[in-house]
Amino acid sequence: MTLKIALTGGIACGKTVISDNFKALKVPVIDTDIIARQVVAPSQPTLVKLVQVFGSRIMNPDGTLDRRALRLKAFGSSQALEQLNRIMHPAILEEMNHQLSLLDSTVPYALVVVPLLFELHWEKFFDRVIVADADEKTQLNRLILRDNIDEQTARMMIHSQMERSQRRNLGHDLIETDHLTLQEIQQVVINLHLRYINEFENRNSFSHV
Repeated sequence: MTLKIALTGGIACGKTVISDNFKALKVPVIDTDIIARQVVAPSQPTLVKLVQVFGSRIMNPDGTLDRRALRLKAFGSSQALEQLNRIMHPAILEEMNHQLSLLDSTVPYALVVVPLLFELHWEKFFDRVIVADADEKTQLNRLILRDNIDEQTARMMIHSQMERSQRRNLGHDLIETDHLTLQEIQQVVINLHLRYINEFENRNSFSHV
């Protein structure tokens, strides 16, 4: 049975670099951020539910979701945000599981990128969790450069997430992207890749005994 490996981490902690390295090894990668966009595509049931709750003003004239309008509505109150999460999270989870179910059982493992894994308590759905980590200074520098924002905004984005130390303690495998070169990250990923394949083989040989 295919192992399910989650990749999580704070904002600007290097999740994309890590997942790209797994992709280079031909590992199936499922990204819940991409799924979040797929489930609100035109005519999708999730988009219909959002319109029922938040009104037609969250729609663009072409029938697509106006993400900015939804964000303004949802983040205007804790109740609205809770409503948004109640619609989005089950839809994302269902599609994630659907994509995992389509994998051939001979595939040793799949990587699923879930930025809010621990906040959603989704770690229970996975065999192992990789935590991408970086110190706050590195996060700030990356965020300011990547998103073209000021330091105060970047700091607010970082502090809105789970405590770094808590996330580090909850994972199984840690990749500290602030201390590693791109080549070193690649080698860490290769080592984990071999370990996961070995674990898959051990589990399957045991189940056939």
